Amino acid sequence: MLAKAFGPNSISLTGEQLSFPEAVDRAVGLLELDNRVTPDYRFEVQQSLTNLGPYFVVAPGIALAHAAPSAAVFEIGFALLRLEVGAVSGSSNDPVRLVFAFCTPTPDDHIELLGEFAKFVSEPGKVNLLLNASAESVIRSLL
Repeated sequence: MLAKAFGPNSISLTGEQLSFPEAVDRAVGLLELDNRVTPDYRFEVQQSLTNLGPYFVVAPGIALAHAAPSAAVFEIGFALLRLEVGAVSGSSNDPVRLVFAFCTPTPDDHIELLGEFAKFVSEPGKVNLLLNASAESVIRSLL
């Protein structure tokens, strides 16, 4: 499910220095580019960040931006924004260099996709490969 959730526009690398909210917005915007969500989903994710703080930062250097399943989601989607310059979220796991975003239309899909993501990033060396990949195509091959 995880590999299929990445659409053709869902991976981006940037050397720009972004604030954490900007990085989250850009990552969620990749889901919108792939027509997985409406613009409302970006708002929902930003509201979650505003209301709950940087709980998206799930491990050292890794954020998983998302909102609850809603009508703003057309289909399951996953995206990755890799930052060359880490963003500061206010979490003890800063700086964040990998900003994943995901969306699901149902709670069951939400749980299943989170499980697959956890398994993926837990594989030894996988995060370092993502951080050091030379191009989007290399990242895609790792997924």
